[in-house]
Order: sequence, then C-alpha cells, then structure tokens
Amino acid sequence: MKFERITIDPNVCTGKPCIRGLRFPVSRLLGLLASGETRESILKAYPYLEPQDIDEALLYAAYLAEEETVEFSR
Repeated sequence: MKFERITIDPNVCTGKPCIRGLRFPVSRLLGLLASGETRESILKAYPYLEPQDIDEALLYAAYLAEEETVEFSR
C-alpha cells in the first residue's frame, strides 16, 4: 500500500513515520486521537495539519495492524 501523506526519512525524526515530512510523527497524531482528542481540536491546535492527514494516519495504523505476527516458541 502506498501512502501519499506519510513520509519516512532518516533525517527527519530519526526515521519515524511523519505527516508529510513535517516533523510531526504519525504516532503523536494517533496518540492524540486515542486519548480522546477530536479531529477538530487537533486541526485547531496544529493548523499545518489537514483533515486528509488524519485520515491517512488512521489508514496507516490499520495497515500496520494487519501485519502478520509470528510468535516464537521458547
């Protein structure tokens, strides 16, 4: 899956996935949503973010959650 708004650059936030290279990690955005912040409050607090950034961050999280996990036996 290709993401247009999620960027990964080793020179930006130590390579963490960010929103459009803005030094705003996807994990921060997802954490805000998980803690109960609304889209509107996030967009107001961070005016450089766009509604599509939130949509793609959620799609990215869903994509990561679909990855296969392999459990090793002890």
